[in-house]
Amino acid sequence: MSLDGVLLNGLAGELQIVLENGRIDRIYQPETDEIHILIRNNGQNYRLLLSASSSHPRIHLTRQDKTNPLSPPMFCMVLRKHLIGGRLLSISQPGFDRILILHFESLDEMGDWTRKKLIIEIMGRHSNIIFTNQDGKILDSVKHVSKNISRVREVLPGKYYTDPPSHGKSDPRKAGREQVLSLLTSQNHNVRPERILADYFTGISRTTAEEICCMAARESGGQQADCAERIASAFTDFFSKVREGLFQPILVLGEQNKPKDILPFPYGIFPSGQMKSYPSFSDALDDYFITRDRMERIQQRTSHLRKVIRNNMDRCTKKLAMESAEIEKAQDSEVYRLYGELITSNLYRISPGEREVTLENYHDPDGKRVRIPMDPARSPSQNAQAYFKKYNKSRTVVAKQTKFRKETREEITYLESLAEHLSMCSDEADISAIREELIREGYLRRNSGKKKPQRHEVSLPHHYLSSDGYEIFVGKNNMQNDHLTLKTAAEKDLWLHTKVIPGSHVIVKTAGRSVPDTTLQEAANLAAYYSKGRTSANVPVDYCPRKHVKKPGGAKPGMVIYEQYQTMYVTPSEEKVQRMKKL
Repeated sequence: MSLDGVLLNGLAGELQIVLENGRIDRIYQPETDEIHILIRNNGQNYRLLLSASSSHPRIHLTRQDKTNPLSPPMFCMVLRKHLIGGRLLSISQPGFDRILILHFESLDEMGDWTRKKLIIEIMGRHSNIIFTNQDGKILDSVKHVSKNISRVREVLPGKYYTDPPSHGKSDPRKAGREQVLSLLTSQNHNVRPERILADYFTGISRTTAEEICCMAARESGGQQADCAERIASAFTDFFSKVREGLFQPILVLGEQNKPKDILPFPYGIFPSGQMKSYPSFSDALDDYFITRDRMERIQQRTSHLRKVIRNNMDRCTKKLAMESAEIEKAQDSEVYRLYGELITSNLYRISPGEREVTLENYHDPDGKRVRIPMDPARSPSQNAQAYFKKYNKSRTVVAKQTKFRKETREEITYLESLAEHLSMCSDEADISAIREELIREGYLRRNSGKKKPQRHEVSLPHHYLSSDGYEIFVGKNNMQNDHLTLKTAAEKDLWLHTKVIPGSHVIVKTAGRSVPDTTLQEAANLAAYYSKGRTSANVPVDYCPRKHVKKPGGAKPGMVIYEQYQTMYVTPSEEKVQRMKKL
């Protein structure tokens, strides 16, 4: 996600309305590249976040209150000295670029009113927050840029601020249809029109350029929009909305509701089910980054557990290969039994000291003769017994290794289910439940330190209400799956699970009633979505009354067998899951 000029234009207008003439109460710097300015305006308190992070540079109002360092950094102290008690006069966006300028007025040490500017440049790894006086002299910045770092421009206290290189780009709000048409027709036909728009105009991201071309395609009845005239018309229509301020902040959601992008208004290139409307850009941006931060923390918190599961999967995979090789090696045991029987039947014909004998195979309809290697140091009878011993040993190996291979395959299935449930964790309670399961099953040691364990909320199953009013429960881990199926569900409740695919147990509470088709479809969609097959099509989902589901003795958590079931095929839909009422 990148904040392009279009989105910043809408955000600047939004912040201007809310913060204009607001009083600066406090300033904090919780991160080396992040500033929080607390502003009071019209009886309300606002927290304005400015970040020059290389990966997530941004500016917006936030409800997130971070822990601040005991000693404020120098940049924070400079801002406090010049801005505390002052007022935010306005917010501007020069040239539709990815730059916002905050204009302040405050009293200096002499008691005179002076004006200052806080400039945030949102430009990836070159992002910066720069504080200047009215004349553009730099007082300080979050990142100091010397000649050794950049030959283009210096950003140092005492130097004068200069704009970042514009690369000759034009303001798209000032471009007319004919100018855009001329640009598109004069370019190399091998260059995509999206790239031309993004490269020539300031503040247009590739996503926005793609949307403009998509608008042209829709106007042409869905055909490929390679016609310059249609694209030029779509371009002017798009920026007409921008000039009129017809913004409708949108958060685009990806897989597992992971925030994917922020849009100034709905884009046709994204499915409607993935776009969530917000009352303000700040709300959308705040949700985007709070959710991303939470998901990244979950990724960090689960990294060790993922490694434990992955290592055990590797161990089981190698073990399975060895067991299969042992079975294949011992599969020829029948020939040893045949050799023993043929030798025993022909003892009177075989002389001691023979190295090889050729005997008629009376099991073969054609009576084919069989060559049998012999140990000359043994008698014919001893040779027969040696072959019977080999036969029995091979049978024992096959039986034992077949049993081991079955157990190993079951363990792999179990580990796959653990990995799947771990990937769906949404909070610390979910992670703790899986960590506890790994400890109980012997894959992980309990921390023997004396440190008191943190208390977390208990992880509970997903709880939905179907369109027909039936309660549906979905297990988040194997322990929950066991409890739902074996403890919570009544015999006549409906049980669902993906066929041969790791996933959650789903229970439809029926209270003895028959399950309507709509509820069955919704429950099957939940079973497919909360499984390893969530990104596949036509996922098989088995279902049957709970009374037909049993847990074998000694089976691992979540592992059951079932009978008298039916199968239906569904293509998992995240949009349908989101539409369901969650209890």
